[in-house]
Amino acid sequence: MTWQPPSLPADHPPVRSGGIGVLLVNLGTPDAPDTKSVKRYLAEFLSDRRVVEIPPLIWQPILRGIILNTRPKKSAEAYSQVWTDKGSPLAAITAEQAMRLQDRLGPGVRVRHAMRYGRPEIGDEMQALMDEGCERILLAPLYPQYSGATTATVVDKAADKLRTMRWQPAIRTLPPYHDDPVHIDALAADLGAQLDALDFEPEVLLLSFHGMPERTLHLGDPYHCQCRKTARLLEGALARPGLRIVTTFQSRFGRAKWLEPATDDMLEEEAKAGTRRLAVAAPGFSADCLETLEELAIRGLEQFTDAGGTHFTALTCLNAGEHGMAMLETLVRRELAGWL
Repeated sequence: MTWQPPSLPADHPPVRSGGIGVLLVNLGTPDAPDTKSVKRYLAEFLSDRRVVEIPPLIWQPILRGIILNTRPKKSAEAYSQVWTDKGSPLAAITAEQAMRLQDRLGPGVRVRHAMRYGRPEIGDEMQALMDEGCERILLAPLYPQYSGATTATVVDKAADKLRTMRWQPAIRTLPPYHDDPVHIDALAADLGAQLDALDFEPEVLLLSFHGMPERTLHLGDPYHCQCRKTARLLEGALARPGLRIVTTFQSRFGRAKWLEPATDDMLEEEAKAGTRRLAVAAPGFSADCLETLEELAIRGLEQFTDAGGTHFTALTCLNAGEHGMAMLETLVRRELAGWL
């Protein structure tokens, strides 16, 4: 005789359980391209002690007294140049990635998305997954290269939510995938197709990664090394002998020494040295955002052409395209092994 579990009492409240969830997480964005929204976003972002490692007693007066009274207006103007009818490009693309991943994984997994700073919030989306019966959740920071200021702070925020929960889900975290063959192959295929579609042949391809203060490298953060490895593997996978590939770092902020060479400096140097045709890609970003659409595509074009360049393009990120989604599905299914 086969054992059967006892039936629930008639008055037992309905409980949803046994499900599997995936939470895609990206950096974040203001709710609107206006000064008030940007100020609120920057206050949260720049108050994270993993992002700015200056002691709060020193940093907070600078942040509240100077930066939040000057930078939001300028940043709002930059956001307004890339804002779409769906809102922030980063938010819209991440939402689309979650939707497409849901289609790929099917009804056995529930996929949601969140932003580390801004909305939708990580804690709210974790709770929503639990409310839908997901007792096992894969936390998936969409950062190919690990940094304490990115991946680690996503885990911190998830832990903040877990501390408030009586019934906690089991949690896994997607590891960095900077050198994963499926990531390198996806980048090579996607960027290669974009290069082939250009109406000019670049002499130089800049691989621009988000910058970090140089001291983070000396403190043990693996980010710089992982960016360099991504670039090295991608150069090999692209296999374009006539294309010179240069690794750079963008988005410097403040007076501290940052990782070098700087993207803006290199754009100017290349043009002044005689390079006339240049493309730039951002293989450290999983989705296009302010840093790629405004800083690289708009400001980068100005910097390069003002210094003498004639042909410039900023290639798009993997976003929710076929190459990127196939890669993301492979990575997520691998981490769900034993749960599915």
